[in-house]
Amino acid sequence: MDKKVITTNRKAFHDFHIFDKYIAGMVLVGTEIKSIRAGSVNLKDSFAKIEDGEIFLYGCHISKYEQGNRYNHEPERVRKLLLNKKEILKMEGKIKKDGYTIVPLELFLTRGYAKLEIGLAKGKKLYDKRADMVKKTQNRDIQRQMKNY
Repeated sequence: MDKKVITTNRKAFHDFHIFDKYIAGMVLVGTEIKSIRAGSVNLKDSFAKIEDGEIFLYGCHISKYEQGNRYNHEPERVRKLLLNKKEILKMEGKIKKDGYTIVPLELFLTRGYAKLEIGLAKGKKLYDKRADMVKKTQNRDIQRQMKNY
């Protein structure tokens, strides 16, 4: 699969334990896809919610298209995500039963279509975040030492 990554939500990997990943299509307006191709997207504070058997993306900021005129889109509008009904029902069950949340992880283009990788996640506690940071610095130090030899 040939994919061009537009943006990654690094904050999600820092704040959440990611369990399952799904790839969803997005319902977009013409100026939104042009803006995505230009790379003006921010997934930082966005999340997804399931309502009436459909999944929607909230808080995703797609900047207005520079050459867009009066038909330009609203930057933070609610966008519908496209997933199979079976996947949505599976996610909804896990959310209700285990207390997961749906966070966007990565936005990419595949064959001209914008796709969003979303993940079922649980929030990390502060001590988990600290432990991850310590582990990262230790791995970085080990890699530096290995590089020198």
